[in-house]
Amino acid sequence: MFDYIFDSNDLITLQQILKERNETITTAESCTGGMIAHMITSVSGASDIFHGGLISYSNEVKEKELNVSKDTMIKFGVVSEEVVSEMLDGAISKFEADYAIAVSGVAGPTGGTKDKPVGMVVIGISSKKTGEKEVEVCRFDGDRKSIQTQATKESLKKIFKFLQKTLDK
Repeated sequence: MFDYIFDSNDLITLQQILKERNETITTAESCTGGMIAHMITSVSGASDIFHGGLISYSNEVKEKELNVSKDTMIKFGVVSEEVVSEMLDGAISKFEADYAIAVSGVAGPTGGTKDKPVGMVVIGISSKKTGEKEVEVCRFDGDRKSIQTQATKESLKKIFKFLQKTLDK
């Protein structure tokens, strides 16, 4: 499902790149509910590159476990670039990882608003070493599972492309 976005061969290559560089990745997931971590750990040897992640579904967990500011959540909303940026920082700090993926969105079928409709997902990736972050608002169509799957694979595709780009430097 949605292998045109990111497939099992991409996942194996992603792990190989991280292993060769002796680097790790972590996740801070909201609307994907752990699907990104599940996909990473579905390939044997994942323990070399993945030590843990966090499903921060509630605002309280985002605040307590990832140090996302309550003020940021109130001012911008949980599904925002600002919150995902803070989730990235919190995940890298908590798991002492080299890279992080963070997602927050509206998977539906309920919960959507005019400004933040069902299918809106904010995806972020970051590097501890360079401090570089890429946070983007994405829009996906389909039912809840389809939106979650697309967000999962798009997240992995983004970190994969980021890592490939750094290999060229």
